[in-house]
Amino acid sequence: MIKLRALPLLSLAALLLASVVHAADTPRRIVSTTPSVTGILLAMNAPLIATAATTPSRLSDAKGFFTQWAEVADQRGVQVLYSNLLFDIEAVIGQDPDLLVLSATGADSVIQHQGELQAQGINTTVVNYSNQSWQQMAVELGKVTGLEQQAQDAIKRFDDYTAQVAATLTPPAEPVSVVGYNIAGSYSVGLPSSPQARLLSALGFKVASLPEALDAQVRRSSDVGFISRENLSRAIVGDSVFLLGGNASHPRSALAQPLRRCTSRTPGRRTAT
Repeated sequence: MIKLRALPLLSLAALLLASVVHAADTPRRIVSTTPSVTGILLAMNAPLIATAATTPSRLSDAKGFFTQWAEVADQRGVQVLYSNLLFDIEAVIGQDPDLLVLSATGADSVIQHQGELQAQGINTTVVNYSNQSWQQMAVELGKVTGLEQQAQDAIKRFDDYTAQVAATLTPPAEPVSVVGYNIAGSYSVGLPSSPQARLLSALGFKVASLPEALDAQVRRSSDVGFISRENLSRAIVGDSVFLLGGNASHPRSALAQPLRRCTSRTPGRRTAT
């Protein structure tokens, strides 16, 4: 009888020990070298203590924190790891992270320094936002950090809010185009696989792709087709246009160009959003 009772107790002890070991392995000081992913970590309520900052622009605050998550980062006391995406290994070491998040691609990638970082005993994990949705990255980061439930909660909050907003909209019947207009001197059209297009699709919009006739004129990334300003009007096939990262002057500037297809709500008048 004593042995029969001891077995459940031993099992319970093993479970408790496993829980303690798992808790000890859970990162407590996460640092991000990729501001493109920092917002996901914040949405998961990860213990983020510092993040790399981009070059300040209309898309960021004065520190280089992207505007969509800057306020939350400030509220949680997230520090600037280094500015202008200029990698600083001493700054990383100084933060004493137990997990460092790197990106495999993009302007904020420091993957070439992973060997140096690991030589310093810094635990690293690599994500790739060029071929994954933010939801997929959240799930991946959840597994690495032990925050699987928090990742699922963040995804559910997003899905619920998207559905709530979609219920209030009446999207146009015709496809729309997503355009990066004069962003750091570049011009692009978002592909249906781009994050912006996926969001618009979730809201009920149909997002147009690039015309096949322009394939030879387009420099593609995984979800964006970069094109010359001269060919931009041919690349925009949607009846409505969403401009990325624009301010009040950008719709006027875009409409002044020979863009042959823009939203037209008044006969003879072109408008862009």
